[in-house]
Amino acid sequence: MFPDFDYSARLGRLRSLMGERGIDVALLSVGADLPYFTGYEAMPLERLTMLAVPRETDAILVVPRLEAPRVVGRGDAFSTTVWGETEDPVTIVAGIIGKPRRVAVADPTWSVFLLGLQAALPGADFSSATPHTRELRMRKEPDEIKWLRDAAEATDRVVDRLGEIQFSGRPERAVAADIAAMTVAEGHDLSTFTILASGPNSASPHHETGERTVVGGDSIVLDFGGRSHGYHSDTTRTLHVGVPPPRFGAAFDVLAEAQSAGRAAVRPGVAARDVDRAARAVIADAGYGDYFIHRTGHGIGLEGHEHPYIVEGNELPLETGMTFSIEPGIYLPGEFGMRIEDIVAVAANGIDELNRSDRGLRIVE
Repeated sequence: MFPDFDYSARLGRLRSLMGERGIDVALLSVGADLPYFTGYEAMPLERLTMLAVPRETDAILVVPRLEAPRVVGRGDAFSTTVWGETEDPVTIVAGIIGKPRRVAVADPTWSVFLLGLQAALPGADFSSATPHTRELRMRKEPDEIKWLRDAAEATDRVVDRLGEIQFSGRPERAVAADIAAMTVAEGHDLSTFTILASGPNSASPHHETGERTVVGGDSIVLDFGGRSHGYHSDTTRTLHVGVPPPRFGAAFDVLAEAQSAGRAAVRPGVAARDVDRAARAVIADAGYGDYFIHRTGHGIGLEGHEHPYIVEGNELPLETGMTFSIEPGIYLPGEFGMRIEDIVAVAANGIDELNRSDRGLRIVE
């Protein structure tokens, strides 16, 4: 269940943007926009669920009959229209919104429904609603940051318990299952992912956790997260089975300095790219620049990855309430990898660190 936010106010802010930009109606279907504006998360079914937000009149949620009981009690920010199995929901949506000139459709909308709407509204100009909705969603309200903090603190508790787990002599998949169970036990509604990459696998940032047995001398990149009250967590820590060789320790010192530099760069008005540059410069200066192969961070909220993205080329000025990861990494193919990831929020005085567990290299057995 999502927290009880002021969905009427959120819809009002969306209508204000629509008015400024000449959009007659916004159509939001599966994805995070729907719960952001209604508190209701549609199942990703072949049956259409769509929130129609006209600029001048009340929002209407069109929902399949078998899903309607899940919408009860969501407040008075919108009304509900239910459709049955033999009805065409696209026709229903088209009838509700009339003959708009400019229609904005959220990016995750299934193409079969978008094509149907375009056929039903031949005179309308279609565009993406996502640039408008993300502008609202990436500036988090104080209560949203509270839920993100709760989720981050739950992952911190998991990190604090890693010493309870036996790593060596067990398959990656089995260790990851223990961590996923801890993720739920420590306060998440569910574990959304656990990447455990050992030995040479740790040089692959999105390694698919498998049957490789963890052995002494392995480096381990542990990237995991979950969802609590609709809001996501995402944390990465680097571990080593036994005492690491000097080369690994030296590289980790560089990584730790880079992650610290990225966090130190966060404050209102700084361009997102400059946080990336701050972290990347440390790694490049140490000779590992070719081995930092991804952006420094991604936004987080109702989705695990959302705007703003902390990457070269993104000139978006950071604002109070934006939340994102800072996660530089170093990956030497065939040898080892390492990454440190924390979720942070932009605060009026700089940075609000939502993750606070020890970022140092952890020695495990």
